[in-house]
Amino acid sequence: MTKNPTHKSEVIRPEIITVKELVTTKNVEIPKYQRPYRWSSKNVNQLLDDILLFKDKPAYRLGTVVYHLNDDQILNIVDGQQRSITLLLIGLAIQNNDVLTVKLKESKIELPNLDIIGKLYFTNNLSKNNIRDNYLEIQRRVSDFDVETVQFFYSSCEVVKVVLTDISEAFQFFDSQNARGVDLEPHDLLKAFHLREMMSNTSEDERIRIVDNWENMELEQLKRTFSNYLYRIKNWANSKSARKFTKNDVDIFKGISPSVREPFPFASIYRISHFYVESYNDDFNRKIDKNYMSYPFQLDQVLINGKRFFEMINHYVEVIEVLRIETRESSLAKEILETIDNYDGKNRTGDKYVRNLFNCGLIFYIDKFGTAEIERAIERIFIWAYSVRLTYYSVQLASVDNYALAYPHVFKTIKDALKPNDFLNLKIDILSENDIVESSKTKDIQTLFTKMNYIYA
Repeated sequence: MTKNPTHKSEVIRPEIITVKELVTTKNVEIPKYQRPYRWSSKNVNQLLDDILLFKDKPAYRLGTVVYHLNDDQILNIVDGQQRSITLLLIGLAIQNNDVLTVKLKESKIELPNLDIIGKLYFTNNLSKNNIRDNYLEIQRRVSDFDVETVQFFYSSCEVVKVVLTDISEAFQFFDSQNARGVDLEPHDLLKAFHLREMMSNTSEDERIRIVDNWENMELEQLKRTFSNYLYRIKNWANSKSARKFTKNDVDIFKGISPSVREPFPFASIYRISHFYVESYNDDFNRKIDKNYMSYPFQLDQVLINGKRFFEMINHYVEVIEVLRIETRESSLAKEILETIDNYDGKNRTGDKYVRNLFNCGLIFYIDKFGTAEIERAIERIFIWAYSVRLTYYSVQLASVDNYALAYPHVFKTIKDALKPNDFLNLKIDILSENDIVESSKTKDIQTLFTKMNYIYA
């Protein structure tokens, strides 16, 4: 390895190393921008099962570890943190198993020095708890190891080690590797991409703060925000299908960089907005008036890469998860919200798809027009969304996806609207009694449709 690189960008140099070499690598650190250690006991047991299953093979490849070699000659783990920590925990459990160590000593097998463990620091409580729980699980499982298994683990289990000296290239490699199928979620790939975009225009403290906020969000909440709402609203607004959010769809959450001057006029308005907000918040007068300007996010706008992406996700997580609509006490809109919260069939899979369709429409409207004419908006979106529930025997995700893209093109209409009435005056078809699929589970929904004069005999 070149100890003193003369330039920041170097060719990727993959090297196959054993687990023994991995756990004894010097000068390794886990950078603060890395996500917490999230491996569950299921992940750990799958790895241990594989080690035991393949121990008679000449070698077993465990994956790739990507390091960024910084100017201080520290190897920061960019990709492979979860697996690396788990392999260290397995080594520690072997080392602390008295019965096993006696057998290894009798066979004259020397265990590697695991000094690196004492040099890794974890401040995140999620990481600490998972490390503790997984170590206890590994301790129990290591009792199944014999001398041959330990030898196989250290000498025949391998990883591909990649060292890069440019942080942007390290993240780019991380991005491309995982886009080819390593078990990362789409939002993990987006995190890596937008962190890379922040490297040249933010401080380390700012990156750490932003990543801490990201990691403090509940994982399921983050997945739900992307897959059930942001992905679907953005696609439906652009007349595109939006069934399942996968790694192939992450480009929808990539935009323009604030630090690169694209030669296109359309980008100017977004860059001006970005730098105006930055300048306003950084002005010394903010220390006096304590004001803060949030970036004016819109679901159908062009994204600004980096810092604004993370702020946008935080913004919409709050909007979606704390969706509270103020309505008049005796209004029809209030009755609609109470009905869809409580009717008998609301927990069926198909009904959940319909509720998601309703929520997406309402969120998109509020994102565009706030609470202007909100009660009329609730009524229109309810009739449109729940018509599919009353007229379909079985509602599948494909049904809702196709419905969202069909006439009267609700999401496209909201996107193109310049004032609430441009959407509120949209014609919604009235249902015939012959169209209705009779079900006791949707009786309350049908009653509301009748009350609103959207069913005719």
